[in-house]
Amino acid sequence: MGYPDEKKRGSQSSSKEGNGHPFHDYYDDSKQLPSPPSVGTSASAQPPPLPSRQPSIIHRTATSSTTRNSVRSSYTPARDDYREVYRDLTQIYKRKIRPLETTYNFEGFHSAPLTDSDILAKPMVLLLGQYSTGKTTFIKHLIESDYPGSHIGVEPTTDRFVAVMNGSESRVIPGNAAAVSADLPFRGLDRFGQAFLTRFQVSQCPNPLLENLTLIDTPGILAGDKQRVERGYDFTKTIEWFAQRSDLILLFFDSHKLDISDEFKSSIFALKGHEEKVRVILNKSDMVDQQQLMRVYGALMWSLGKVIQTPEVMRVYLASFWLHKPSNAFEDCRALLEKEQADLLKDLRDLPRNAAIRKVNEIVKRARLARVHAYIIGHLRKEMPAVFGKKSRQRELISNMQTEFLKVQQLYSVPAGDFPNVTAFRQSLEAYRFENFARISQPILSVAEEALSHDLPKIMRRFPQYNPLLELNQKNPFLGPPEVFNTLNSNSKSDIPPSYWHFSSVDKTVSQPIFLSLNPIEGKINGSTAKPYLMSTGLSVDLLAKIWTLADWTCDGYLSEDEFAVAMHLIRAVESGGELALPETLPQSMLP
Repeated sequence: MGYPDEKKRGSQSSSKEGNGHPFHDYYDDSKQLPSPPSVGTSASAQPPPLPSRQPSIIHRTATSSTTRNSVRSSYTPARDDYREVYRDLTQIYKRKIRPLETTYNFEGFHSAPLTDSDILAKPMVLLLGQYSTGKTTFIKHLIESDYPGSHIGVEPTTDRFVAVMNGSESRVIPGNAAAVSADLPFRGLDRFGQAFLTRFQVSQCPNPLLENLTLIDTPGILAGDKQRVERGYDFTKTIEWFAQRSDLILLFFDSHKLDISDEFKSSIFALKGHEEKVRVILNKSDMVDQQQLMRVYGALMWSLGKVIQTPEVMRVYLASFWLHKPSNAFEDCRALLEKEQADLLKDLRDLPRNAAIRKVNEIVKRARLARVHAYIIGHLRKEMPAVFGKKSRQRELISNMQTEFLKVQQLYSVPAGDFPNVTAFRQSLEAYRFENFARISQPILSVAEEALSHDLPKIMRRFPQYNPLLELNQKNPFLGPPEVFNTLNSNSKSDIPPSYWHFSSVDKTVSQPIFLSLNPIEGKINGSTAKPYLMSTGLSVDLLAKIWTLADWTCDGYLSEDEFAVAMHLIRAVESGGELALPETLPQSMLP
């Protein structure tokens, strides 16, 4: 919710709909929401707006999934401004991390150096799944329109990688042009050759959602005899490239198509190291009844357990995204599907807000890997003889690579989890002559270490410790039925003098120590923090609910120091004059 203007602050009614009260189910779209301050700028005297009042990409819960219109959610672009962070992050990478990568040929073993467009790219969502599991339909459901080049059918219709992005007009950029464009984050795709670039395109269309996200639609993964058809490019390596750059990876399954083919299995293996990004969607869940859905869910978890080698349970969303709901859909699990879809949309909503932090995290992961890579390459160069027996020594080192990894780990005190896959690393080494490798360069390593230990943590400290986004039913900790305030005869007279209803009469010397003892974040406390103390006053929940509504004039679910002081002032009014002393609306004179 935004800040009301000065004239509206004093006339807020506790029972008025759309004022941020927890009795309402939806946000009030009519109010203008303020933009958050830029990161790195000095704080002003006025408390900055909380992120709970920032526009969110998905800010209304789907109320029904019986038709496309009833399941679609409304989207509003986020306005987070982290341009300074992105600029500084780009400079740190260019000056301190990329020299380490180029010196020790990081590209030949892992991935090409990042470009400015890679770091400045919008959050990316990668969609994976077998054909006809609903990936393209899911994109159309989100953006609520077609996009250039989209096609839906029961056969494998999407035969290419499609990056769905925002643009001033609807158009298609072919793969070769996209791979050389400095404005697009796809310049590293030329490593996969012409066979792939002819199967890649960028589809641009004007859409509010796409102002904050890029959606990557992939070819349907083939099953059975179809998977033996040669694609002409390394599909698994391509998936790995996109997974490294994605902020969220969605694996699609059909309720009638739970088998995991060899190609799908290899694609899931390519996601190793990115498990925190992966979510699973069991689509078309309304095509089976409740009992069958329980069995289908169990079968899916069993299949995933055989493929995904992690002790954690993968998050699975039950969903049903249709452009036109079929007539034979089951309705007995509709409420469950709507809640699951709301959780999935919340995951998508959080992406742009956390994009800058994710960028820093990816740079840190890359820098740690590049540092270990430099240690390995420098160690192999050191182990080579000066004149004779170079080929035999190289073969010996490659065959005993696991032992060499242990030596590097002990020599440089590197965590075992930072080392790359031994088999893949051994295969990459076959293309090189070890005597041409660079030796260990302490100046280059020291600069990279400085980035890891000083520069990147310094950027992380620039992110504000935001209070969390609150749902409407969390904004008032003293919940009650809407009619509860109507029982208070607030029009009755009391013996409290008019001067009491001025902010100058608020005693902050009493309220301030209490407020500070509740450990405010950015000068605010939430309902769960304030509730225990307010309950200790002995007032009824109904009265405290009205006091909270009157004191929270910003309608954000948090109390600032001034708002908390007014709340304590209102409590003293009730203690002196009874519940009839509370006004229906907060007087204008009570605002600081």
